[in-house]
Amino acid sequence: MKEDYDLAVAYRIYPQMPKKQMAIDTQDKLRFSEICLRSFKKSLGSLKVKMWVVLGDCPAEYEALFLKYFDEKDLDFARAIGNRESFASQIEYLANQNDAEIVYFAEDDYFYQSNQFVEMIEFLKCHSDVHFIAPYDHSEYYTLDICNHKYEIREHSTHHWRTVIATTLTFLTTKQILAKTKKTLYKYSNSPAWDYSVWMSMTKYGVFNPFKTIKYRISDPHCYQMIKETWSWCWKQTLFGRRWKLWVPMPSIATHMEKKFLAPCIDWEKIFAQEILEENKVVN
Repeated sequence: MKEDYDLAVAYRIYPQMPKKQMAIDTQDKLRFSEICLRSFKKSLGSLKVKMWVVLGDCPAEYEALFLKYFDEKDLDFARAIGNRESFASQIEYLANQNDAEIVYFAEDDYFYQSNQFVEMIEFLKCHSDVHFIAPYDHSEYYTLDICNHKYEIREHSTHHWRTVIATTLTFLTTKQILAKTKKTLYKYSNSPAWDYSVWMSMTKYGVFNPFKTIKYRISDPHCYQMIKETWSWCWKQTLFGRRWKLWVPMPSIATHMEKKFLAPCIDWEKIFAQEILEENKVVN
């Protein structure tokens, strides 16, 4: 079947605000979701996108939100209850579609830089060893000892790109690579594995040094837990699976909206203030 789109997206959304403190001070999840979705639309620029919207117990207003920013013919709505179940739905939709070779897993609490999404696609297309890309340069890459590993760095377009140990469940890849890795990715949905253990089993950073593991068990319970869960739930991929490379842009193309973990080196407060100013102009 002919591919008609530049990108296939599975975007999952839930109607409750996270319990953690977010970067924009609001308890209105619909408004928060619109701010994030609008930034995503701006970041896409002129890319032609097919989107599956995975609604987690959302009222009708959330379907209307997506119809506000995307053409109805480019949208399919589905429902899945629960974080892990909705991720499994994303895998299914993107693995089985024939609209685009490049696929993107999106969560509803990310804010994107305008007109920068295409740079991820170009970087993916230009390098055969770019298997996965996350848009988010996580602050923990610079603070957690387990992230202090030997990494690759590459310059492309307006960004530098580096390999990393793990990311969240917002990422870009190809349908071909998804087919080869979906059994491992499903571990997030069909076991107690968390996102970092799934990623660490594929990138293989931080899992083969017994001396560091012993050190973390004594002095760093968080890093020890990351290693322990990787071996507990993803040991087959860790031992026998292929090593896959996960890259992120520097500076970040997007940020997770948890206030504690905003991507570094970007004045997000200024960007958010401008976004809210534009939002108020539209309302008024």
